[in-house]
Amino acid sequence: MYLILFIGIAILSYVVQSNLNSKFKKYSKIPIASGLSGREVAEKMLRDNGINNVTVTCTQGYLTDHYNPANGTVNLSEAVYNSRSVAAAAVAAHECGHAVQHAVAYAPLTLRSALVPVVSFASNWVQWVLLAGIILIHSMPGILLAGVVLFALTTLFSFITLPVEIDASRRATAWLLRAGITSASEQPMAVSALKSAAYTYVVAALSSLATLAYYVMIFVGGRSRD
Repeated sequence: MYLILFIGIAILSYVVQSNLNSKFKKYSKIPIASGLSGREVAEKMLRDNGINNVTVTCTQGYLTDHYNPANGTVNLSEAVYNSRSVAAAAVAAHECGHAVQHAVAYAPLTLRSALVPVVSFASNWVQWVLLAGIILIHSMPGILLAGVVLFALTTLFSFITLPVEIDASRRATAWLLRAGITSASEQPMAVSALKSAAYTYVVAALSSLATLAYYVMIFVGGRSRD
């Protein structure tokens, strides 16, 4: 049953990621009527929201766009930073949506940021603790339990990320239309692109939950045989 579930999630993940890449490539070829680059869109959204302590920078990679609250930067990939397309405007505004969340102390983002150090520690050790726990499940079941707890933290982080990403997209698309960055015909494209990105986080959270359930079953099964 779990094998079928994991295969299903893997297929779903592939489909969602392929859809995201397809949408991004498609909308990257459509010039935005306002003529603004991704960098200009980001800088304008920050100004419009009264955020003056965040810098927009260019980073290498494909779809590596992210907001870093630690150093106050909105980091846009090269394909977004210089592009004057619908896709670039949507991605740039989405990342600035996180900066707005930070500025207004959006609760899920605050909680997510607080969990980052803990989840970083858990991610570095969880695979080794789980491996040792499975090997020693009959003699030292506490090790596997510790691994399950660590993995549960990463799963919790995945689910807390969902409202953060969805809200950032909501803020982005509302502002794009309100500020006249996207026209009435371009707005559905921006919404579609960000929805495709959001689906990747949904699949990641479901995959993490399924994996957590699998490890819990191993732990429970090992304890029942004892």
